[in-house]
Order: sequence, then structure tokens, then C-alpha cells
Amino acid sequence: MELTTVWFVAIATLWTGYFVLEGFDFGVGMLYRVLGRDEPERRAAISTIGPVWDGNEVWLIMAGAATFAAFPEWYATLFSGFYLPLFAILVGLILRGVALEYRGKRDDPVWRARMDAMIVVGSVLPALLWGVAFGNIVRGVPLDADHEYVGGLGTLLNPFALLGGLTFVAVFVTHGAIFLALRTTGDLRVRANRLATRAGAVAAVLAIAFLTWAQALRGDTISAGVAVAAVVAFAGGLVANVLRREGWAFVGTTFAIGLAVVSLFVALFPDVMPSTLDPASTLTAVEAASSSYTLKAMTIITAIFFPLVLLYQGWTYWVFRKRVIVAAS
Repeated sequence: MELTTVWFVAIATLWTGYFVLEGFDFGVGMLYRVLGRDEPERRAAISTIGPVWDGNEVWLIMAGAATFAAFPEWYATLFSGFYLPLFAILVGLILRGVALEYRGKRDDPVWRARMDAMIVVGSVLPALLWGVAFGNIVRGVPLDADHEYVGGLGTLLNPFALLGGLTFVAVFVTHGAIFLALRTTGDLRVRANRLATRAGAVAAVLAIAFLTWAQALRGDTISAGVAVAAVVAFAGGLVANVLRREGWAFVGTTFAIGLAVVSLFVALFPDVMPSTLDPASTLTAVEAASSSYTLKAMTIITAIFFPLVLLYQGWTYWVFRKRVIVAAS
């Protein structure tokens, strides 16, 4: 396998890990004001992601850094064309991170309400815009012969990309609700379980529509098979949730998100930024890649340090695996 292909697969793996892990973070952030009826329940909901949310964002940093180093022209085209959406995502992530860290620093209802609003906005906005961004990457954007983006903000807000944004939000809400049901007890667990079922029905419809449209735009037999497997995994997760088997339900939504993201990357390859103006202007993985020496050096470094990251994050999840009990007021 050529190193350009290896690194395309590596970047797809990093984005898959990011959406699987950050997906339930976003879902909890969007839901905890809805499911938490009082302050103890809201603290319990936040505590489920407190030890892991910042570690989950490491996957985003690694994905961005790997794209910059392995495919610099892809990085340049993507970040110049998607500058405003990516900037809005960054602002949302900053707001959410600050609010998660400082929400409990003052015993003041007004302060907590402001932090709660920042957490909700910082969860909804990135989830929505990541869906819009990946929808546009799969659909294609107007690129000229120099692989420069020549569209505007309105170009990115096309129906397929907006459907992608709504799908990401709905699936992450379901993923987060199941995670809350898995990690909490009592009434909060029951409400999270019920909401996951209702949200999951909506998410399933949106996901089927989005993945079907994606395959119609840019798909083959392999990507279609992976997309079907994603839908089956999501359905299995919803069935397990109805049966109150939250562990299996979470496994189902985890595999569903992972397989769905993989199906998009499989449909995209060997392109990295398709052009809607002229197929000759499409940016491919080979054209966007760094030198062979750079890719070899990155491969060696990654082989050493990436397993350490996995071990540390796995240890974190193991240490904080127990359910969070809602404390008395």
C-alpha cells in the first residue's frame, strides 16, 4: 500500500475516532439542560463527560495536524474555502470548554445559567457545522484549476450539506442520550433512555436519507455496503436501548457513527476535495500529499506515539467507568 493511501486511511481513522467519542460529548452538552430537572441532575450529567471530553478533542487536533503534515494542499484548500464555518466551530469549542471548566466555580444560578447556555451552543454549533462541512467535502465544491475555492458562504449551505448538519445533530443527540442512560442512575437514566428512543427514530430517518444521497452522489459497492452496515448497527442500538441494554445500545451507535464516517471516506477516495466545476480540477490524495520522506518520517513517529495515546485514553475510560449517582440537593 502506498504511503499516500496509508495516510488517507489514518486521517479517516482519526476523524472516525473523533466523531465517535466527541459525538456523545456533544449529545450530552445538547441534552443535559433538557434531561436534568434540577442542579444535582445537571451536575451528574456533566460529570459523565467531565473526565474525558478534553481527551476526546485530542482526536480533532491529531486529525488536523495529520492533514496539515501529510496532505498540505488538502489542508490549505479546506481551510481557505471553509474558513467561516471552521472558525465558528472553533469558537463553539472554546465556549464549551470554558463553560465546562468554570461552570462550578461560582455558586450563583445566573452564572450557571450563562455557562449552561455556552455549553449548549458550543455543542450544537460544532455538531451542525461538522455535518455541513463533511457534506460539502463529499458532494464537492467549486474549485478552479489551481485547486482554489471560488464559491461563497452560500455555496456551502446547499440542501445536501444542511441535511448532513441535521443528521450529525440528531445522531449525536441519540448517542449522547444513550451514553447518559449508560452512565447515570434513577430517574435521569430512565428519561435519557426514553429520549434516546424518540430521538433515535428521527436520527434514523435523517441518517438513511443522508447516506443514501451520499452514495448517489459519490459511492460504489464497497461504500454502499459500509453505509448499510452503519444503518443496521444504528437500528440494533435502538432496539437494545428499548430493551434497556444501554451497554449494547452504546456499542450499536458507536459502530453506526464509525461505519457511517468510514463510508463517506471510502466514497471520497482517491479524491480529497472534488470539484463541481471541472473534474480535472478535483484535488486527489496523490496531488495533495507531502513528499515521500515526510510521509515516512510521520509513519515512524506515529507508530511510536499513537499507541501511547490509545493506552492513556483507554485507561481514562476504565478508571471512570462507573455510573454517576445524582447527589442530594
